[in-house]
Amino acid sequence: MRHFFFLPLAAVLAWPAISRASDDDAGRSWQAGDHHVHSEWSVDWDRRTTPPTPIRGGDSSYTRTHNARQALANGLTWVVHTDHGGPGHSAVTRDHAWPALLDARREVPGLIQFNGMEFDVPAGEHASLIIAPGPNEREQLVAIERDYGRSEPLQGSRDDGQTMLDALTHMGALSPLPLMFINHPSRTATAMGRWGDVVPDELRTWHAAAPQVLVGMEGAPGHQATRVHRGLYRNADAPTLGGFDQMTATVGGIWDTLLSEGHRFWITASSDSHVNQRDGGSDFDPGQYSKTHVWARRDAEDILDGLRHGRMFAVTGDLIDALELRATANDDEARSARMGGTLSMSPGASMRVELRVRVPASANHAGRHPVLDHVELIVGGPGGGNGPVMQTRVFGASDWQVDGAWRSVYWVLPVPTRGGFVRARGSSTAEVTPLPDVPGEDPWQDLWFYSNPVFVEAVR
Repeated sequence: MRHFFFLPLAAVLAWPAISRASDDDAGRSWQAGDHHVHSEWSVDWDRRTTPPTPIRGGDSSYTRTHNARQALANGLTWVVHTDHGGPGHSAVTRDHAWPALLDARREVPGLIQFNGMEFDVPAGEHASLIIAPGPNEREQLVAIERDYGRSEPLQGSRDDGQTMLDALTHMGALSPLPLMFINHPSRTATAMGRWGDVVPDELRTWHAAAPQVLVGMEGAPGHQATRVHRGLYRNADAPTLGGFDQMTATVGGIWDTLLSEGHRFWITASSDSHVNQRDGGSDFDPGQYSKTHVWARRDAEDILDGLRHGRMFAVTGDLIDALELRATANDDEARSARMGGTLSMSPGASMRVELRVRVPASANHAGRHPVLDHVELIVGGPGGGNGPVMQTRVFGASDWQVDGAWRSVYWVLPVPTRGGFVRARGSSTAEVTPLPDVPGEDPWQDLWFYSNPVFVEAVR
């Protein structure tokens, strides 16, 4: 029989904050951001001309400066500007979107703003491409879009898998390295587990081709404000689950399978902001509803490092604003690992999984103080060919230790025989397993957070 335990108050108070855990963490705190934001340079196209003429404001009327101001007002530290491509769009990126980014950086200096785009993935759908700031950031982005973007050619097609592999090889040789997250991976699925434009084997192949570039996917897609098709997942047989993509939300599903195979593959939350609901659209502004919190110093390089190495969690509706997850050798406090890290232990030895989350003091954008209903600790490892082996424990409000705004629990269990990972999630609802989202649902009443994993390596 497996047991779970709760931290006595003395143990909670003695647990050092992550910022004091090591020299590497000096100066770090939670930096909230959004890696998927559109502006007026997500253009439409007049195809009566040759080549097609870009129409400014086709998908969004907002300037990059406007988006930056909204992001800062909604508590974000960082944002990535990610406009759509199209036939010859690399020239728009070079001649218009880049100067607009410089304007936004100058006019909103309190926000860290990354150059990027929503890359049209050959043989896939879309991905957020993030360019590291530096003297070559414009040229890097223009070249990637021009040479590898699926929709860039004026004639012909690049919708083939080899082009994507070539793009990843190219990006993997750049210095500094860019980053890529697959956007809304199951939006084109036709049922639960029946995939569309993005299939699990592609995720494996892409990640293996450039494991420090293509590092994850949107766990919670944008377009959450719509009351008709949450996330714009329009197929009723393949909706989001609590606002999260089925690849992430299904315990033992695709994300857990990738993790059990050893892939350092992370999840995020984004707005995919095009047109805000107040202006008749289906979106929230950056930071208004979804946030990706990165454990980093307040500088671009360390934020990218946190995104690259999984030091982050995804949350909607400001359900929590800080999260500490670690796995520790139960007989040796000095041996532990946190999100994105790896703990090496003997198979069958006892490990302790500890979770602390912080409830925000201020109301969210809807003017509400959401109440955390429960948290869940999730442990997975390789199975025998039928998917990962999963274990879970749910903790309600009567179970956790309260220390001011913090809620703390832990679980002691054997290390999985073949190693594995631990992660956590929680909700404002009583749904232990998130239910399929339905038309008319109020997203503010269905809030979730998901951590990224800690890996546990079984060493004999």
